[in-house]
Amino acid sequence: MNLRIKLLTAFILLIIIPIFILGIITFFITFKSIETKYSEQAEYGLTAISYSISSLFGEMDRVTNNGIEKDVYKAALLSDNPNKQDLTTANQIQLNDAQRNFRTILFSHPSIDFAFLYNIKGTQVISIFNKESFKPLQFSKFKQTQIFNEMWKRNGAPVWVAPHEYPELTGSDSVFTQIRLIKDTVNLKNLGILIVQIKNEGFEDVFKNLKLGKDMQDTRFLLINNSKGQILYDNAAKLDGTTLETYLSKSVVLGTQQYQSFKGKFNGNESVISVYKLKDHPWSIVSVTSWSYLSSEIMVFAKWFVGIIVICVFAAVLFNVFFMNRITGTIGVIVRFMRKVEDGDFSARVDEKGDDELLLLQKGFNNQMDKISELFEEVKLEQEKKTNAELRVLQAQIKPHFLFNTLESINILAAQNEGRKVNEMVLRLASILRISFQGTEEISLQLEVEHLINYLEIQKFRFEDLFDYQIDIPNEMMNCMLLKLTLQPLVENTIQHGFEGIEYTGKIKITGEMKEDHILLIVEDNGIGISSERLMQLQYSDLNHTQTPVSLAKNQERRGLGLRSVFDRLRYQYGPKYGLFICSAPGHGTVIQCVIPKYELGDKFEAESLTGR
Repeated sequence: MNLRIKLLTAFILLIIIPIFILGIITFFITFKSIETKYSEQAEYGLTAISYSISSLFGEMDRVTNNGIEKDVYKAALLSDNPNKQDLTTANQIQLNDAQRNFRTILFSHPSIDFAFLYNIKGTQVISIFNKESFKPLQFSKFKQTQIFNEMWKRNGAPVWVAPHEYPELTGSDSVFTQIRLIKDTVNLKNLGILIVQIKNEGFEDVFKNLKLGKDMQDTRFLLINNSKGQILYDNAAKLDGTTLETYLSKSVVLGTQQYQSFKGKFNGNESVISVYKLKDHPWSIVSVTSWSYLSSEIMVFAKWFVGIIVICVFAAVLFNVFFMNRITGTIGVIVRFMRKVEDGDFSARVDEKGDDELLLLQKGFNNQMDKISELFEEVKLEQEKKTNAELRVLQAQIKPHFLFNTLESINILAAQNEGRKVNEMVLRLASILRISFQGTEEISLQLEVEHLINYLEIQKFRFEDLFDYQIDIPNEMMNCMLLKLTLQPLVENTIQHGFEGIEYTGKIKITGEMKEDHILLIVEDNGIGISSERLMQLQYSDLNHTQTPVSLAKNQERRGLGLRSVFDRLRYQYGPKYGLFICSAPGHGTVIQCVIPKYELGDKFEAESLTGR
């Protein structure tokens, strides 16, 4: 992914998306806040409606209470001719005092639509006001209804019946009916039952002023029977007599809570539904408000927000296309040249052009590469000097002791008149010295093995019973090139230190394996092994050029000199993934793996390319 795309992605991920997420969170929080605030306002509104309904019913309760107190119902129930109690068309002059009071209390009240009395003793129906197309329910059937039992338990307190609850008793009109037991105020005997229906205008007036918006289409009010879920009253006069549950997307338990509010679907439309339980009646008032009406302003805000986000993204793309091309292009060029440097091309230089901070960046890169090239050449020269010095130290280490001991052995053979052995020892020593002193750093594996065999045979003569050796290297590996004096120092270290103090015959095994891109030479012995502490010093101190601890003895430093020299020379010549890898444990011998790149005499350029030199 190039820098231009990264900058655009960063702008979108770190600016646009957080703003978008913040907008979404704000959007939902606002929606939830609107629902909460409306629910609170709806509770106040429904509480006011509940108070108004209670006031309306309370007023009618006071009217009928007044009639009971003045014995007007008692007079009608105890009259000899109760059928003449219909005062609708009676002449005011023809009425007696009781009838005038009766008429004043009921007939003259503007909210009363219809009223009649049941006489308990004679079961007569005493009509106070006639009502067309309605015939009162027979008293015997009325006594079998649930509302009769409830009315009787109240012992004179009024019971209100909503529309559609008992149509056989109250008729099919959408009116509210009061039912109460009439008692004699003197002896409290039950005289009859009063049924009064009020006009619906009074109930509708409660909802007229509760409008949200310009009309009532956004909010509707329902009166619900808690036990049946039946819609008793709909201010829109469309759902009367139906069941509330058929219009809701989820079920609601009525009558268990004083107030509850939730968002859901009502008649297929998303709405806020609030339910308020009336205190003195088995009903609940339900308000249903369209959610689209409540959220209309928020939706306008959301559209503006999405539009602004789209404009911001478009502006970011334009900025990225027209203004970031030059910056990202220059940086991209520098990055490509840096990758060349990573591949080993220290001659890479950027063309310097422009007149701003990018020019300074280009010059800085070129100056840095000049200094790195100089430092690299210095390090390379110092490393070569160090490698040559260590090689000379290694050669010097071989010459005095090994040469002295070998000449002493030859002298002993000469004194014993062992001419053939003297000749063999002289030839092997000459071959060792010839290979050691020649100026070429790399030789074929065949010469290295020949040099190793000569060295082992001389040591074998000197320490005849100390060790045996075995060399198992495939012939196809013999033409591979490697640094001279690679195997001999490893074997010398084994003879001098690995077999020190052993009481059994030591075994040295040199094997070779040819891999796909490298060769593997393994020197394995059954000597005393190397302790973990000493192995750690060899691997992480001597072999990694870290400073040797002061407490390390001088002979211990000398014991690691051959290994360290071979390790450093291999790593420097072939790279960090090549060199020596040692595995050892006290009493279990030592295994040294020598990993070298695979190439032959004609592949010198390929070998140098492996090391990046």
